Amino acid sequence: MEKNIEISILSQIYKNTLTEKQFEILDEYYNNDFSLSEIAENYNITRQAVRDNIKSGEIKLYDLENKLGLMKKMQKQEELVNGIISKLDSLNIQDKKTLESIKNDLKKLI
Repeated sequence: MEKNIEISILSQIYKNTLTEKQFEILDEYYNNDFSLSEIAENYNITRQAVRDNIKSGEIKLYDLENKLGLMKKMQKQEELVNGIISKLDSLNIQDKKTLESIKNDLKKLI
């Protein structure tokens, strides 16, 4: 998985473990594609301070993921749900309305 996407997902999962400033800086850097200079200007800090915030945030996110594995569990759950939906699609079920209802309920899980 691309690092930008991975950090974006991890920062959403573990948002409450980051300081508000750490989360905002990571969000601006990874999701909004701001440069270090732009972020530094927004927070009135040095580019080095921005870089340090990003690195410490990344370390914290990866450490939490290594310990808890929530992103990995979510990905596995999504794969399982998509697999179930594919199997349901291959069945010859007469009650299409119920089938669609089941598929929609499964999609809500991911």
